[in-house]
Amino acid sequence: MQTPEFAGITFHEVLSKSALNKVPPSSTMPFEWTVNPYRGCSHACVYCFARKSHTYLNFDSGVDFDSQVVVKVNVAQVLRRELNKPSWGHDHVALGTNTDPYQRAEGRYQLMPGIINALADSGTPFSILTKGTLLARDIPLLRAAGEQVSVGMGISLALLDDDLAHAIEPGTPSPKARLALIGKLRDAGLPCGVMAMPILPWLTDSEEALDALFAALAAAGATGVSAGALYLRQGTREWFMQWLAREHPALVGRYQRLYGSGAYASKEYRQWLASAVNGAKSRHGFGPQNFIHDPRAEEAVYPAGIMPQQGAGPAGFRHTPGSNKAGTPLRVPALANAAPTLF
Repeated sequence: MQTPEFAGITFHEVLSKSALNKVPPSSTMPFEWTVNPYRGCSHACVYCFARKSHTYLNFDSGVDFDSQVVVKVNVAQVLRRELNKPSWGHDHVALGTNTDPYQRAEGRYQLMPGIINALADSGTPFSILTKGTLLARDIPLLRAAGEQVSVGMGISLALLDDDLAHAIEPGTPSPKARLALIGKLRDAGLPCGVMAMPILPWLTDSEEALDALFAALAAAGATGVSAGALYLRQGTREWFMQWLAREHPALVGRYQRLYGSGAYASKEYRQWLASAVNGAKSRHGFGPQNFIHDPRAEEAVYPAGIMPQQGAGPAGFRHTPGSNKAGTPLRVPALANAAPTLF
């Protein structure tokens, strides 16, 4: 389906047989279930790690990922049915793990209110990670859900430069709009961790850029921040390197050397970035923990507020105005030789 208000985007409406996706046991992710109401994403982030997953649907990982969006139109009804089964264990369900649940399509299809209500009504704790400011529409629902179950909220924001943001994540709300969304969530008494990923070598990793980013996140009221370097898996690497050659040709050789051994930047670079990030975080009142995003050999740390509070029950997070404290980050031990799992 194509409509004038979504020029260049084709929606493929499908009836889903299931809504809950089981996370493989080998995954390092701190949740066992995910829900993805959409496949493909009009945010069109050049660096998106989920691009390869679109090839499983016989689309390409480049233009098709940005413009061919699969919509599970009955996902809320199917989810409610699955959550009402006696066998359901009320485990944490994560949204936003593959493509953004608040991308532009959500304005048309409005699937998230039904999903939020189904999770809350069944007593299931959940988390949402998004770049989409459309989430503000559902803040009243999320506040109500927080009275029934523990809720985690996360915003993805890794750069402040408007020109760079427009070039590398052209379909997303502006950095300023996402900072405002963090403030709205906090004012509503909801937690809001930030995933400051990816940090782009030689583009967003300077001391000045990192300091400005964490200063802005602290001012907005983020409850915690995790940051890590760009990750270039197959399906993303090709698309990103084409963009880099077009927009920043002088950096192509540097990136080829930095990522010469695979999807991860060199260990030396990651260690340097960890030190720079932790210094900036400490200067702005965040804990010194970092999330390097290499589950083969390192520990993943999710920022406070982004995950439901374990054992907290309903309304597991309480906001104190003027504070960006929200408990401690959630640490996830790495698994040897484990690759990132996408859902």
